[in-house]
Amino acid sequence: MRAAYITEHGTPDVIRYADLPVPTPGPTDVLVKVDMVSVNHVDTFVRSGAYATSTPFPFVIGRDLVGTVAGSSVARFAPGDRVWSNSLGHAGRQGSFAEYAAVPHDRLYHLPDGVDAELAAPLLHTAATAHLALFRTGSLAPGETVLIAGAGGGVGSALVQLAAAAGARVVATCSPTDFEWCETCGAEQVFDYADPELNTRLREAAGDGYDLWIDNSGRHDLQTAVAALAHGGRIIALAGMTARPELPIGALYTKDASIRGFAISNASTADLADAARLVNHLLSTKRLVSRARSPIPLSQAAEAHRQMEAGARDRILLTV
Repeated sequence: MRAAYITEHGTPDVIRYADLPVPTPGPTDVLVKVDMVSVNHVDTFVRSGAYATSTPFPFVIGRDLVGTVAGSSVARFAPGDRVWSNSLGHAGRQGSFAEYAAVPHDRLYHLPDGVDAELAAPLLHTAATAHLALFRTGSLAPGETVLIAGAGGGVGSALVQLAAAAGARVVATCSPTDFEWCETCGAEQVFDYADPELNTRLREAAGDGYDLWIDNSGRHDLQTAVAALAHGGRIIALAGMTARPELPIGALYTKDASIRGFAISNASTADLADAARLVNHLLSTKRLVSRARSPIPLSQAAEAHRQMEAGARDRILLTV
């Protein structure tokens, strides 16, 4: 089969596109013929080695896939079933950027009828990340106020959509070119992340304070965040691997506030299955939207990684 893989960690230039053997599925794996994949920021961290995880070389990159079951000894999957996964390509599991992937059965989900790959692929990682960050880690409740910083990208806009759908009041920051998009996703107020008066504007918009603060941009201005939190507010850290912000600890603990780390890579299969049920519901009802570029061939995987690292906002899809 053709595959995009690495034999060492490094820049996008280490990605090779060549032949590898079709994987042999284990007794609890399902062999999937891959149709479409998408690129996630975390994929670039795994490829570069910035995110420490097992990558037995040669290592196929990529987390997400939409495809068709080619072979299975697992009862709930049969050849011809349309399926998806969003947790390959780390922790020793070979990735999705190949013509075939052996997917553990508990990380594979049926694609709802009538949903095509181009609609589903951009949302698999982003919506699951948003769901787990907001509800499992963030304990979001209806009526709470949420700040989503860096709301214009894939995960950011999914956070806005899911929070608004859950009955939260959403305040967002992004570039001015993304204002309309974030408002479409459900943000009540949107501010320019580069505004010199941003900190003041965010505090004024907070009302009684933010119950949940999620900085998807990775900047992590904790001075502003902690000052704007409500009593018992939560800050969710899910971006900014190299950030070293100053923490006003006194203001944090006297509010009974907290900072909680979240990485979807650490989610259990039960958590991922819970997220998958929501993702499938939103896909089948077409209540979740994304911005994705026209798909490009898998042979351009290295270029796709370059574009992601250069700050691509729209989701990058590849056909296999």
